[in-house]
Amino acid sequence: MKLPGNKALFGIAVLAGALFIVGAALNSRYSKENVNSSSAAPVTHHLHGKIRVSEQINPQDIAALRQQGVQTIIAMRPDGEVPGQPTAATMEKEARKMGIKFSYVPVPHGEIPDATVKDLQNALANSEGPVLMYCRSGSRAARTWSLAEASRPGGLDLTTILAAVKSAGLKAEDLQALIEQRIAARGAGGKS
Repeated sequence: MKLPGNKALFGIAVLAGALFIVGAALNSRYSKENVNSSSAAPVTHHLHGKIRVSEQINPQDIAALRQQGVQTIIAMRPDGEVPGQPTAATMEKEARKMGIKFSYVPVPHGEIPDATVKDLQNALANSEGPVLMYCRSGSRAARTWSLAEASRPGGLDLTTILAAVKSAGLKAEDLQALIEQRIAARGAGGKS
């Protein structure tokens, strides 16, 4: 039997080294994917009281949110904004499996419709706390909450509403006039 020469041994060593590197890279990637898809809860931001806000969550996030005590999820991102986005029905199914109440109150880009503000008021009134509201970035959820809170009898004042949204890292200053109108209407016994 003839033994391989130095060139053949060198080639085998290079191939073995390359296979080792590829295997290590795949193992590292697999480990990172497992860490990323683990039950680590998404980042949420406190608005006020029992209400928190976050960017888009995924079905696999719901178990971790339950461990954090979330009892109600309000999806505020319209279905189909981007390919691959989980639908409200998918999120609701997973939430219900975890014993979490779920509401779907989609908020379009641009002006926030009065009907959407009322829908959020109803969802919050019927929620069990703690509540997590989400949309793509959390912004539409927080902005809609600011209008709903301004409309709520006994709701917060303008300064507190704007400070709550700001403390969540979001902005609603451009809604100041609308918030003031809603606060004035509730004080006068009017409906918004």
